[in-house]
Amino acid sequence: MSSSKKTSTFFNIPIVKHFLFWLGIYAYFVGTVNMSYYSGYKEVIEHYAIYIVCQVIVAYICLYFLIPRFLISKKNIRFAISLLLLLAGVFIIFVGFHEYYHIPRYFKSGDNAIYDSTTIFWEKLLDLRVFFGKSTIILTPTILLVVANFYKEKQDYLQLKEQKIATELSVLKHQLNPHFLFNTLNNLYALSIDKSDKAPEVIAKLSEILDYILYGCNDKYVSLKKEIELIENYLDLEKVRYDDRVAISFNKNVEADVSIAPLILLTFIENTFKHGVAHELKKAYIDIKIAVEEKLIRFDISNSIAKNMTSANKETIGLTNVKKQLELLYFDEYSLDINEENNCFNVHLKLPVK
Repeated sequence: MSSSKKTSTFFNIPIVKHFLFWLGIYAYFVGTVNMSYYSGYKEVIEHYAIYIVCQVIVAYICLYFLIPRFLISKKNIRFAISLLLLLAGVFIIFVGFHEYYHIPRYFKSGDNAIYDSTTIFWEKLLDLRVFFGKSTIILTPTILLVVANFYKEKQDYLQLKEQKIATELSVLKHQLNPHFLFNTLNNLYALSIDKSDKAPEVIAKLSEILDYILYGCNDKYVSLKKEIELIENYLDLEKVRYDDRVAISFNKNVEADVSIAPLILLTFIENTFKHGVAHELKKAYIDIKIAVEEKLIRFDISNSIAKNMTSANKETIGLTNVKKQLELLYFDEYSLDINEENNCFNVHLKLPVK
């Protein structure tokens, strides 16, 4: 491990970070003090050491006891009362140490006067202005630590959320790819049984599709033109299988090369064959349109519905997965309309370009 990595690891240790935080607070106090009020730096160092001890007591009791026990569980009144009692207790310690130890030690009397620690102790103790003034100073580092902890927890939450989304997408893709391969291999199986001369062409197309699925669409977003090539290969396979049983129209209006989530469009096309064309006794038709308009990708697909199909609008594995992917990748930025009318199944999808 390099020295820079060792240094970075060392400074990421929680106890080291906390030590440096308090060292910074202490250095700020000592470095910004008005020396005209003190006899020297020895008095300053000792004076602010009392502050630091009180601040440390309040900070860690709040962070590890009061906040987890009362504030997180929304017992706000109990938290406020407990914090007030804690500050009062620390204030008594601070004033007592300050008046009975620190001030007498550095008190200078020109007229042989004696410092009355007890009288001043009770005067300060009963002065609300002194209490709130000292409590503000004592509580400030606690607030800074709470804010820092909140920020860290927020960052951890966002990181976990991003990892969760990536994991869910990975699972969905692993579900989607076998679903696609299963349908394509069925096509090849049917041709092999018939000993068709078209089988080698199917194998070549399938090889291109597998190459893309395995190596070309592992990113979150891919080129729309590559997705169109995939769709064209898939349609070629299905044309070989169904021959003149289906009329396919595929119109593309894509000039700019934009990005899209992989395998989204293909899933809808698969459904038209599996749940439409495959059950059609007569000639079926499929009309596919892909266009890029300003900052939107428009995808429209219509296909005939076989009369013997009880419900063409069926929630398949592929369709369920693609909806989940749309939600994870595009949130509320996409529009999906699926409807059935006049013996025709229609899908209208709008996606923002990436």
